[in-house]
Amino acid sequence: MVNYFVNLPLRYIYRDETYLEYFISYRINPELGVDAIAIDQIDEKWHRATANKIFNAGLVCSIHLPFHDLQPGSIDDYILNGTRKRLLSALKIAKIYRPKFMVAHANFIPLYLELFSSWLKRAVETWELVHNEWPDHPPLYLENVREYDPRPLTDLFSELSHINIKFCFDVGHWASYSGGMRYKNMSLWIQTMAPYLRHMHLHDNDGVADQHLGLGVGSIPWSELFAGLELLDLAPTFTLEPHTREDLENSWKFIKKHPSWFSRLGIKKSVVPEVCN
Repeated sequence: MVNYFVNLPLRYIYRDETYLEYFISYRINPELGVDAIAIDQIDEKWHRATANKIFNAGLVCSIHLPFHDLQPGSIDDYILNGTRKRLLSALKIAKIYRPKFMVAHANFIPLYLELFSSWLKRAVETWELVHNEWPDHPPLYLENVREYDPRPLTDLFSELSHINIKFCFDVGHWASYSGGMRYKNMSLWIQTMAPYLRHMHLHDNDGVADQHLGLGVGSIPWSELFAGLELLDLAPTFTLEPHTREDLENSWKFIKKHPSWFSRLGIKKSVVPEVCN
């Protein structure tokens, strides 16, 4: 079983192939970011060639669907239709890479508190549309971004219980965008979302900005996260989301420093590249 991945936008590889070469050389399974550039400006032939490089190297991948400017539950029909069109177009690219799973943004924002029933109805219809476009798709995980309270997401996942869509806990987003460091509600999020939690995005920050630092470099209470996972007997897969090579290597050092935490997630120290020593 492949338990962890590292983020890698496809537009980065298109601009500079050494990104992919680095992943191949260190046996890193990528979570490939599919955005508007990857869809509109890169042809299918390139995607197929890149997918073959990944397969031939013996790696597997996951896919992060587009999220910039998108609102799956928008009450504005123009925004909603554009969001749905973009997500469906991304699936055509995703299929080429045969991902183990896909990730997207649920994107509930406080603006919709007074319009929650409308947002929920439209969001459910959006994800049902995505599901119906690819009925036998691999698991799709929707992540938190700016939600201060997990309960709107539990309502969403409850409504989506009939299809293969679960939760990705983005710990960096919780700490920064959602004010998690201020509210100190890590345990609330883990306990509330436990029935749906299947994957995590791991990166660190100062609790204010979404900095995507290496694990242990910022101020996120990692001991609280792993204690919560152990208490509820959860062992989700995860993706490291550094924004620099240095932060990736710092994350590898962190994993090696805390073998008991990551062993419950199926990670052995031996899978961490020696580059971080």
